Amino acid sequence: MEHTTNKTRRRLLATAGGAVAWAGLGAPAFADSTEPKSQSNPGPVSDARPLPDYAKWKDADSLIVHSANTIETRRTAFGSSGITPLDRLFVRNNVAPPSSDIVKDPDAWQVKIEGVKNPRTFTVAELKNLGVESVAMVLQCSGNGRAYFPHDPSGTQWTVGAAGCVVFTGVPVKEVLKATGGMADGMKYMTGTGGEEIPAGLDPNSIMVERSVPLDAIEDALLAWEINGVPLPLAHGGPLRMIIPGYAGVNNVKYIKRLAFTQEQSPANIQQNSYRMSPVGVKGTTEHDSVWGMPPKSWINIPSDPEQPVKAGKVAISGVAMGGMSEAEKIEVSLNGGKDWKEAEFIGPDLGKYAWRNFVLVADLKPGEYELASRVTNDDGETQPENRVENNRGYLNNSWRDHMVKVKVV
Repeated sequence: MEHTTNKTRRRLLATAGGAVAWAGLGAPAFADSTEPKSQSNPGPVSDARPLPDYAKWKDADSLIVHSANTIETRRTAFGSSGITPLDRLFVRNNVAPPSSDIVKDPDAWQVKIEGVKNPRTFTVAELKNLGVESVAMVLQCSGNGRAYFPHDPSGTQWTVGAAGCVVFTGVPVKEVLKATGGMADGMKYMTGTGGEEIPAGLDPNSIMVERSVPLDAIEDALLAWEINGVPLPLAHGGPLRMIIPGYAGVNNVKYIKRLAFTQEQSPANIQQNSYRMSPVGVKGTTEHDSVWGMPPKSWINIPSDPEQPVKAGKVAISGVAMGGMSEAEKIEVSLNGGKDWKEAEFIGPDLGKYAWRNFVLVADLKPGEYELASRVTNDDGETQPENRVENNRGYLNNSWRDHMVKVKVV
């Protein structure tokens, strides 16, 4: 069985990779885009850029709209409850969403189950009779933190806002397997296919959102129809989404219409060439690690604006910390750019190993300039590193130095 740990975090391989095109407002977008900065991130994003129709219900003041398919949560808008409000949750679509008609009768949505002993198609209504579980988890775009890479990788220039902590509810994939007689022999991967429309004349493999993950991901995987207690909206993959806690967002396939257990990874470009940890300047191939499990990561949200001075005295320094594939165990904060560290305190409920924890350190700050950083250690003993893993597309950045903030105290 292939494990989810990204070997690139211990060594950086040196062979080839790929990318596909981006399209802007209203047009099909392509997986793992090579969108030029002039389109996705033309410098400061105008507050006047409107939310797309499918996300009009969101809180515009809490969001940065990069494009119709990429919407980021502002660093100061996460809140401190642990769960990210749905109207502030980021949006990332590899392909323009399907028609909103698909969420009008969510129970009627169908998903094919293949690579099992008794293949069949379920409606969402039928899935709801197989079993129900909820999981709190970090949902994070693979490119969150891309803006900090010095080689200027293409794609949306996310800082910290392509992430959130939410609760998904659905049927465990293990229960779906039981209902279909179990997995067929010889399978190595779980493959989900999204329900986005493929424009006529295009090779489906060039644009199709279809991701394969190792079979050990089945343990906690769901087919989810609910998020934060409400039906999944179109913006977040409704009416049905594959959910794989601990894995980067691209693996949590939206509008899932096919769940298959396969001997090989998907032939789609988004699997074969995109979302690969290739060295800078090298296009991704299957020789490079796929972007699967997330590493431990944390950052400070308040205070974080260098243009907003902080009043001297007791200051509550707060942020979020995630353990990645295991629980966040310890969180530390530095006031001087990593020279010294103080243990901070987790606050709020512990929602499980895949959720993030809010943290706070109350410090007595005198007037001056401070470099505030945080680093988390997870239950496996893995500590958030100082430096990013350099890679061509700017994936999985968990460098505490990159996420450090400079503030002025007066």
